[in-house]
Amino acid sequence: MSDPSVQHQQARPAVPVLHEQRLHEVLGAAPERGRARYRPRRVGMVWRSKVFRAGAVIVALVLCGLVILALVREQTGPEGFLVGLGLAVLPVPLLMAAFRWLDRVEPGPWRNLIFSFAWGACAAALVAIIANSFATRWIATATADPASADTLGATVIAPVVEESAKAAAVLLIFLFRRREFSGVVDGVVVAGFTATGFAFTENILYLGNAFGEDQLLGSSGFASVTAGTFFVRIVMSPFAHPLFTVLTGLGFGFAAVSARRHRVRRIALPLLGLLLAMGLHALWNGSSAFGPYGFYAVYGIVMVPAFGLVTWLAIWSRQRELRTLAAELPAYAAAGWLTPAEPSALSSMRARGMARDLARHWQQDRTRGRAAARAVAEYESFATSLAGLRRRARHGAVGPDFGARERELLHHLWQRRDIAAPALTQAARLTSRRGAHHGRHAPTPHGNGSGYGPGHAPGRGPAYGQQAPTRPLGQPYGYGYGGPAPQASSQPAPYPAPYGRTPPDHRRPPG
Repeated sequence: MSDPSVQHQQARPAVPVLHEQRLHEVLGAAPERGRARYRPRRVGMVWRSKVFRAGAVIVALVLCGLVILALVREQTGPEGFLVGLGLAVLPVPLLMAAFRWLDRVEPGPWRNLIFSFAWGACAAALVAIIANSFATRWIATATADPASADTLGATVIAPVVEESAKAAAVLLIFLFRRREFSGVVDGVVVAGFTATGFAFTENILYLGNAFGEDQLLGSSGFASVTAGTFFVRIVMSPFAHPLFTVLTGLGFGFAAVSARRHRVRRIALPLLGLLLAMGLHALWNGSSAFGPYGFYAVYGIVMVPAFGLVTWLAIWSRQRELRTLAAELPAYAAAGWLTPAEPSALSSMRARGMARDLARHWQQDRTRGRAAARAVAEYESFATSLAGLRRRARHGAVGPDFGARERELLHHLWQRRDIAAPALTQAARLTSRRGAHHGRHAPTPHGNGSGYGPGHAPGRGPAYGQQAPTRPLGQPYGYGYGGPAPQASSQPAPYPAPYGRTPPDHRRPPG
């Protein structure tokens, strides 16, 4: 009789090795039980506490928000502030939804996006109001020409100050949330949320002042200053500030995928993006100096084409992430971590959405269905991160913690695969042929209610030439989401798992 421990070691998948790695760099060792999650080394004593760091950031942003609220309310008055707030909030959900849609392939954590929006609406807006006012007054005093001071402040000072203040949020996430800032799409999304928050506060100020001016002049209706300001800032150019700052985000995004040995490029690209953002912002603010039709000329000749180009680049980067999944994940499928159909399903947004729906409908109640769909969504996110990490490793854009990060991602995939692998495999089958099922009720997995047919556990491929492990028909899956199944066999087959231990039997996705 063979040793069960030997069988277990032979059955577990091995970590696929990059072509550039040597044999002594094979990273398949198991982290200890108390160190199942990778934690990067932290520097400094005060910032070791996550609660302290989060509290400090929240307190700083709240203080900035209170100050900016008082300043805007003082300039617009109570009624103007309420009118400006009600009108300025209209484009915010649309812009946030657009950037969030762009981030669907590998969704970033909401805490980063909320921080970015709050930074733009509070900190960056406060810096801009104070710095712009001070600079304009200083220029007016030095030149004794208030009119030219306003023009110079709008075309030179404001673009430099505002874009630098907004870029600070992108820089902070790039430096302190590096694992969550992995490419061009992340740069675009973070910059877009920051600029959306900044434009929100600025629109309150402009619309509130316009309403106050209408009250003094007695204007109302479509001929009012408020209506004109609303049309220009909310209808025609709600994307103006996001477009400027997205150029900075693109610079940081390209720097994130650059090889670590290209230090000059990693510094120059964000600076170039910031300079382009300042230049386009200055051109936009100074368009009125080109005559009565200067605004419309700059809008049609520069802004609209630039918006179209940046939008195309962002969507192309999103599609590139999907192509990366199709190119990098087959190595893990060959090693037994994924089923053969999963790379195809994970590289299709339609199949990914269908897999979540399948996992939800396969459960007996809504609570288990929501948990199963959430587990599949987490699985898709971890698989996307794994593919991106492997691609960056090929280009030398990862640090010495690549192996630990790869093991952590594989660990999370294995914990969720009992529910995710059958759903993704079925979704790949449905989306790969004509006449795929589009009804409300999703089909159940073939074979049995647990997800796969007789003989094979979901997605457990052979480990480098070893025979694929089997599971008795009807044995419940470890993740706890399987549907009704026959009674399990009294002699279960060996359960292969990475790092020398079996996946836990959780009822909810592990945190």
